[in-house]
Amino acid sequence: MCTSIAFSQYALYGRNLDLECGFGEQVAIAPRNLVFSFHHREPLRNHYAMIGMASMAGDTPLFAEAANEKGLYIAGLNFPGNAHYFPDADARCLNLAPYELIPLLLGACATLAEAREMLETVRLVAVPFAPGYPLSPLHWHIADSSGSLVAESMADGLHIYENPVGVMTNNPPFPYHMMRLNDYQALSPHQPENRFVPALDLRCYGQGMGAIGLPGDASPMSRFVRAAFLKSHAAFEEDGQARVEQFFHILRAVGMVRGSVITPEGKFDETTYSCCIDAANGMYYYTTYFNSRITAISLFDEALDGNIARAFPLERAPQFHYVNRA
Repeated sequence: MCTSIAFSQYALYGRNLDLECGFGEQVAIAPRNLVFSFHHREPLRNHYAMIGMASMAGDTPLFAEAANEKGLYIAGLNFPGNAHYFPDADARCLNLAPYELIPLLLGACATLAEAREMLETVRLVAVPFAPGYPLSPLHWHIADSSGSLVAESMADGLHIYENPVGVMTNNPPFPYHMMRLNDYQALSPHQPENRFVPALDLRCYGQGMGAIGLPGDASPMSRFVRAAFLKSHAAFEEDGQARVEQFFHILRAVGMVRGSVITPEGKFDETTYSCCIDAANGMYYYTTYFNSRITAISLFDEALDGNIARAFPLERAPQFHYVNRA
């Protein structure tokens, strides 16, 4: 269970990664000459540099989300029961394993338009990275400064949708999320007007009553609605760091509190990490569940023409600032 948000007008992109366990995640930088190998096409030897959260399989970063040096962002989110990968390759298509989609699109595409053009030829094939690696059922949120898309591989093929709200969660498929927004047209950040019984002296007894009915549960459809509302009305400052902090406020509002969601296996589903990528400046910001201090890693401070990925372990321990303690 995850939530991805794209503020294309500010070149800020990011997500909550909600899981009952970690996956060995680290912030990884893939320089331009790191070789990415593929099952059904030639290796990608020279490409755009990228930064994101990944599980390191040897020297290969398996990205959960990332952005490249040109400002293109991609995040993979859980899509169980609907995601479909084909058993065989098709010579007429660009055949990719699901884990290959992020490095190829970010490595080869500078813009959302280029990514869409490539996606229109893609067929996702059911090939894991290696024996013992899970074949995760995913769909993808893709964005740059021009807007965002959703890509969903289902039994009838790969669907590509314009995403005008810049928000994505999990099931059901994207068109259902967009249809559900129609149910909340009356909600507003402003105080409501009494249209229920105008003859009665009905008054607001507290702030925020214009959004009564906004769903607060952790289900994917409710998080989609809540994130869309908050994204639409969030007030951003001119200062870049204040914008990043505001981004994290929105992610926290759709995050998983440990213990509030329990899986069928009896495990806690929680927001393992939250991230915000300032794609214009190549900065990757993150927090973890027990460490809410924002940690930053810069793509452009690295030697980007190298051929070896660099990984940064997450700072997970709680950090407190004591003002008057000796």
